[in-house]
Amino acid sequence: MPGFLPKKFPGKMSEPMLPFFAAGLIVLYGVNAGAAAYMQSDEFKDDPRNPYAKESAKPQQKGGAQ
Repeated sequence: MPGFLPKKFPGKMSEPMLPFFAAGLIVLYGVNAGAAAYMQSDEFKDDPRNPYAKESAKPQQKGGAQ
């Protein structure tokens, strides 16, 4: 069944793609840094969805055992 297996190409795969991998990591780092800066800004520091928000800013849970 030779039709089911992909053809092996005589070339390097990862070496020509290295600049794209590096650029992707740089973009991900920048997006993460921007998101972290937004979470610590005055506009979003009291948002209950913010993981860095103070415990007093989180809303009380409705119902359930206390």
